[in-house]
This record gives sequence, structure tokens and C-alpha cells, in this order.
Amino acid sequence: GKGSGVARALCKEAWDFIDDRSNIPTNPYGRWCQSLLEEDEDFADGLRLHLQTKGKYVKAEDIVEYTGLPEVQERHGLKKAVSIATARRWMNTLGYRWRLTFRGQYVDGHEREDVVYYREKTFLPMWDEIKDRLRHWNPDGSECPPDPAKANLRRVVVWYHDESTFYAHDRRRSQWVNEAVDAPSPHAKGEGHSLMVCDFVSADYGWLRSKDGKDSARVLFKAGKARDGWFTNEDILAQAKKALAILRRDYPDEDHILVYDNATTHTKRAEDALSARKMPKGTPKTGNWLLETMVVDEDGEVQTVKAKMRSGYFRDGTPQSFYFPDDHPTHPGIFKGMEVILTERGYTDVKKLRYECKGFKCKPQTADGPPCCCRRLLFNEPDFAGVKSRLEEVCQAEGFKVVFLPKFHCELNPIEQCWGHAKRVYRLNPPSSKEDDLERNTIAALADVDITHIRR
Repeated sequence: GKGSGVARALCKEAWDFIDDRSNIPTNPYGRWCQSLLEEDEDFADGLRLHLQTKGKYVKAEDIVEYTGLPEVQERHGLKKAVSIATARRWMNTLGYRWRLTFRGQYVDGHEREDVVYYREKTFLPMWDEIKDRLRHWNPDGSECPPDPAKANLRRVVVWYHDESTFYAHDRRRSQWVNEAVDAPSPHAKGEGHSLMVCDFVSADYGWLRSKDGKDSARVLFKAGKARDGWFTNEDILAQAKKALAILRRDYPDEDHILVYDNATTHTKRAEDALSARKMPKGTPKTGNWLLETMVVDEDGEVQTVKAKMRSGYFRDGTPQSFYFPDDHPTHPGIFKGMEVILTERGYTDVKKLRYECKGFKCKPQTADGPPCCCRRLLFNEPDFAGVKSRLEEVCQAEGFKVVFLPKFHCELNPIEQCWGHAKRVYRLNPPSSKEDDLERNTIAALADVDITHIRR
């Protein structure tokens, strides 16, 4: 039914094959038409550039739109725009796939001025200072031979701290399924019970443990109003003290640095710490200016009491009380006010300065220029600018250093990879809503984090 022309062509191909057995006839099926996207590189490059201009949410309709442009049709000999089906095939050819967008690390605020300043002036110089005292590791987890010139330096061990929450119903969501056998099954609603894990890890020793393995700095916390409550700065301090006791007893031959993220739970200052935020400019004419502090009474109840702010320091290190002495003739025990405090520190014409700039958004100041407000002057004083957190005060009193990661830089904390490995293992467990199973499976998953993986 194809006609004599097809018969003659087939006959010719047969005789050619008889004469030359290497001349094998080919079947052109599927190659009658070649895609313009494959045969015209200029068209493909122009289409890619067009899709890039569409931003993040590119779609197949953008290809239809491009091929419908008169100048594109004239340049490439098109008579009409391609169909939506062809556009979707071309999307795959160009490397696009329809899927959920994968999320990477958060970058919000990475280049904020205060974050950059802390990262460049405090955080990175600290690492440069201790790099020769750190152990370094090969890809297989073995220790790199130390530089002979620096082998006698006292070693520094860096312990990274973080919290992570495991959920009872958190299980694998992707798997191979036999559609003929595996029917959808009911599953538990919601995330189920939660268990927060708070721990330290280092490349030198893994999770922070005593050498005999009997003591640990790990905290398991059931967060919630009707459970253990909320993890506070007091809990952070208690855990830090426990960690310091282990390090002091079992690892006394090394210096230890505790690295925390820049969360307010970690950076909280003492309630009587220096702060010019609410200080009055002048000496109170009635009453006194005091701080509200929280104390626990004999019955274990939290009470709010008034207390004086701790003393500051002059630039030569001499203490400066912010309150007049109790035997002062006119203001016994009364707060001095910012005007008097600054005058005692050597500033002149303070009385002419405003209390603070509107919203504390001061204009940029020069070294030789006049000050703008009282609060900014005090804010920049060394004792006010160098106020330490409660966590730093507790650790430094025991001879340990605390370092805070730059804000928004969780990717700098390697313990995040430990949490990821543990949760991958945890999700392999059979489904369960029981809290006992949640805790047991969580501990087992954390134990699966091998020291070799940490060092990589």
C-alpha cells in the first residue's frame, strides 16, 4: 500500500546490502523531525536567556510566549508559537524539573552592619589566634601530624553547643512503594510528643562525656506548658556548670572553649548589669531609680524586688558607683543620673546634651565632633560596651572561655550536621506515639553519630 517508489527503494537497499555487507540499512523512525532546540544553538541560548529574565518562578508558558514573539519567529523561521506540551518537554531538555524547592542555610542578616563588624573584628580574629593550638584531622578521621615547631603548644578543644528537638511522629516520607500491594495506611495526626536535646560536641572527643562514660553534659527536656516548662537562661547556666565540672576533672591538660549561638537565652545579661537604656539624665527629685530583679524566696516562689545597678569603672579601672553615698547630705543613696556620671568621667557641657536622640538613632559621629546625646556617650564607654553575659561571667570565673557565633550564622556550627545524621537514623524507627519510645530512639540515634563522621 506504499506504492512502487517505496518498493524500488527497498529493492535498492537490499541489493546494496548484498554487494556490501557493511552497508546496513538504517531505520529513520523517530528522526523525521529534529527539534529546533537541538539543531539551533542560537535559538537555545536565546531561550535560556529569556527564561533567566523571568526570575525565580519560571514556567512553560514563558517558552510559548518567547516563540510567539514576531522577531523570534522571523529570525528562526517559525510560523507559530510552540504548543504547551512541547514547551514542557523543552523545560526538561533545558534542565528544569517540577519539584519542591530545596532550602539551604538561612542568610537573613548575614551582611548586616553589626553582624559583619562582630564577625570581622571579634569572631574571626579569635580563630586566627588559636588555629595553631587546634588539632586537625584527615578525611579518614585520623589526626594530622602536628607542626614540630608548634607541637609543644597547649592544645585547645572547641566544644560546640546547640539544642535540637525530636518529634515522636517524625518518620521517613519517601520510600519505594508497590502500588499493587501497598495501600495508603492511616497515620498519626500532628508531630506528636517532642523531646529537646541540648548538648556539646567536639571533633576531639565527640559528645561531651566523662572519660568513663558515666557522666554527661547532655540535657533531655520536655518543653511545654504542661510538661517541663521552657528552657531558660537558668537551665543554660546549670548545664554549663555541669560541663565545666567534667572538663575540669577529666580533661585538665587542655584549654577548652565553649561555642554558643547568639540566641537571647545564651546572651542574657545579669539583671543588674550596666545599661544606659532607661537611665534618667538627672538626679531623681523624688524617689529613687532602681532596677527590677527576680529572686527566689525561701518557699521557692519567684519575687520581683528593687535593686541598685552594679558599679561601673573609670577608664583607669577605678570603680564608680552610680549612686550617691548613704551619708550624702542631700541625696543619700540616690541614683546620680547620667549627667553626673558623665561629668565624673571627665565630660564637659553634659548639661547641654539631650537625653537621647529620637529612637536612639544617632547620626554618625566623628572622633573630633561634638557628642550627640548622653545615652550614646555612656553606650560607648568601655565598661558599658564590654558588659558580659551571665554565661560568660560563670565560665570565665572557672577559667573557661565562651565564644558566641555571629548572628544568623548557624552554618558555622558543625553540631548541626550531627543533628541531621541523628534525625536520619531516628526516622528509620517503627512508628510510635509513646514518649518512652521517643526518648529511647532519640538516645540511640545520637549514639550512632560516630567520631569519624564528626571529624569529616
